[in-house]
Amino acid sequence: MKQQDERPKILIVDDAATNLQILRQVLHEDYRLLFALDGEKALKLAQEEAPNLILLDVMMPGLTGLETCKRLKANPVTKAIPVIFVTALSEVSDESAGFEVGAVDYITKPISPPVVRARVKTHLSLVGADELQKTRLQIIQCLGRAAEYRDNETGLHVIRMSHYSRLLALAAGFSESQADLLFHAAPMHDIGKIGTPDHVLLKPGKLDQDEWALMQKHVLMGAEILGEHDSPLLQMARTIALYHHEKFDGSGYPHRIAGEAIPIEARIVAIADVFDALTSVRPYKKEWEVQQAVDLLVSEKGKHFDPELVDLFIAQLPAVVEIKEKYAEETAA
Repeated sequence: MKQQDERPKILIVDDAATNLQILRQVLHEDYRLLFALDGEKALKLAQEEAPNLILLDVMMPGLTGLETCKRLKANPVTKAIPVIFVTALSEVSDESAGFEVGAVDYITKPISPPVVRARVKTHLSLVGADELQKTRLQIIQCLGRAAEYRDNETGLHVIRMSHYSRLLALAAGFSESQADLLFHAAPMHDIGKIGTPDHVLLKPGKLDQDEWALMQKHVLMGAEILGEHDSPLLQMARTIALYHHEKFDGSGYPHRIAGEAIPIEARIVAIADVFDALTSVRPYKKEWEVQQAVDLLVSEKGKHFDPELVDLFIAQLPAVVEIKEKYAEETAA
């Protein structure tokens, strides 16, 4: 059986065949190459072949490189493909025009083979890093949903509470990147329920003392499942899993810590998680009205919840309701 060629695929676009040949000589050993002599052909190949990278001339008859790049970025199928302009135009204004239409880099002719190889390798590495990050996030989201299904809940719970958590984090002063990190870590808050026995997790009635002790262990199991890693995302997920059942007055579990000793990401997720649980239908209860849930949050200020975060959450209520409605559960007709 013929082995599949796994090398990255690069589309090279230039109206001069000699330029295509030069770039072929520079890149053919390490990459699969596609060639186009004009913008229209380039658009067709990009759509059909999904190259990992495009090297694009600017000055071409008919459809210019700038217009070709604009069309690539306007097409949902091709917009994520990085484009590097390879051109004789070398003025600062020319480079600015290239970046404005979505190019990631700009190489001037006559080309330097080491420069071309280095720039191509760099941008393909960035693409690979982005794809790896997306894959990691998808795995985390899947595991989060698995924990919820284990608990007879739907995956929409983790979606809603993750959005609520991000919203509250921004209100609390998190940067966009830190709030996004929290958004992606929050779905893992109950991953430890995977290790909780069925007779406890699925019991329809009130848990007895021994059963409740077993249920509380899910936070420790969650921390153990997630482990200790260098990844900031997994570090935050572990912190949330371990501490989101601590209470502001110190009466929570597993460590009975209080106030600001509880990591802020766990305090945020605690509010988002409880609010969504209250305002969602469960086998053992009806959906609460939003105001009922808000009243409970207020009554638990300084006890279960951080009072400042509760106030910030309530201040975001219109956006919270919008999220709730956008990701509402489907109900049987």
